[in-house]
Amino acid sequence: MTRFKSIVALSAGLLIAGFAQASALEQFKSFVASTKAAKGEFVQRQVKNTNGEAPKVSTPASGTFMFARPGKFIWTYVKPYEQVLQADGDKLYIFDKDLNQVTVKKLGDALGSSPAAILFGSNDLEKNFTLSEGGAKDGLEWLKAVPKAKDTAFEQITIGLRNGLPEAMELKDSFGQTSVLSFKGIEKNPALTATSFKFVMPKGADVFNN
Repeated sequence: MTRFKSIVALSAGLLIAGFAQASALEQFKSFVASTKAAKGEFVQRQVKNTNGEAPKVSTPASGTFMFARPGKFIWTYVKPYEQVLQADGDKLYIFDKDLNQVTVKKLGDALGSSPAAILFGSNDLEKNFTLSEGGAKDGLEWLKAVPKAKDTAFEQITIGLRNGLPEAMELKDSFGQTSVLSFKGIEKNPALTATSFKFVMPKGADVFNN
């Protein structure tokens, strides 16, 4: 038994070492290929640059996420306010709990060059993004993704990976603002049902179709 445990520990060590030596692009492609679904927790901050002054950092927002490829996800903000972004592969629902208001949008091609597509979309990332290595920073290997479409809200997206999992994401827009996300507790390929991403309209909610 001791020998078996040693072999398992050695195998795990070699696997981690292999990921540590792999480039960000290799790690990310491996993650995408091996992950049909996942869930975890996130913390999000907005960083705004202001004319040479110290960047302004927003109050952090936090919550949970779950996704299944292609195009199905539930992104839930818990703090400091409650909001749900949910996609069932066809439509995107944005639910503001305080207002009891739901905005419904056609998912369509809009997902293709969006940040959500990187984690939640199809495996064909290079169709919509130009991918390149972003170097090492903060103990992570970074992948740079530049949207090929010119009319997207983001100029550049970078993803920080460690041991084959995304741990951070930075989304830079054309207005000098960067959304910084950190991920933890990621579980790959959890058990999901056919109704896991079916949006249930809240009772009495005001609905807006865009």
